[in-house]
Amino acid sequence: MKVLLVEDEPDLGASIQRKLSKERYIVDWVLDGNEAWIYLEHDWTQYTLAIFDWLLPGMSGLELCKRLRDRGNALPVLMLTAKDSMADKVAGLDAGADDYLIKPFGMAELLARLRALQRRASFGGATLTPQFQPLQLHVGGLILDCGNCTVSRQYPNGENKVIYLTKKEFQLLEYLMKRPNTVITRDQILNHLYAFSAERVSNVVAAQIRLLRRKLSEYGCDGLIETIPSMGYRFNPGNADSTIS
Repeated sequence: MKVLLVEDEPDLGASIQRKLSKERYIVDWVLDGNEAWIYLEHDWTQYTLAIFDWLLPGMSGLELCKRLRDRGNALPVLMLTAKDSMADKVAGLDAGADDYLIKPFGMAELLARLRALQRRASFGGATLTPQFQPLQLHVGGLILDCGNCTVSRQYPNGENKVIYLTKKEFQLLEYLMKRPNTVITRDQILNHLYAFSAERVSNVVAAQIRLLRRKLSEYGCDGLIETIPSMGYRFNPGNADSTIS
């Protein structure tokens, strides 16, 4: 899951980023509302969730929400603020925020609220009506549990075997499984797997695909990830018919 964090308090922002990264979120953290809008309006950034502080330099979190909704973008937004009056809460929700967290707060509550938003998040926040998304995916003979960050191979006889993946391998497989039969470009994968500020190696996507395929093949799941020449990659559950028995 890729998150845009917009928080101008350096200590709080750094703390949230560290905690989310430990929980397998990929986080782009910016301190300014105007910079956040640049991230939001470009195709090279695709987020699952957003966390906006209310009071920000340049553009407030409230204005960010309004602009998103005016564009028809249903990206789930958690608003952080010290404003705790009923009128402020109503203003935040009316502006388009999906949830509201009063400062100071505990990280456990923050994570719980993000999980709740995640369950009903639309893919990439690009649709007008977010749909409930299950925490467990069953695609191509694989079971991916988004909540526990585990993957298992499901055999026809009912047996399940856990497939041990690294953090990046899990994030890559989750991204592909949520978009079956869809061609996904290298740049889309790159932008999903890494924060925008991260140093990126040119062949890192091909390397991650190769490592993930190798692990899946150990469980008889060959062919699920196809290479589409000059275009990218595709997760094809139909290939499970011939590779999973």
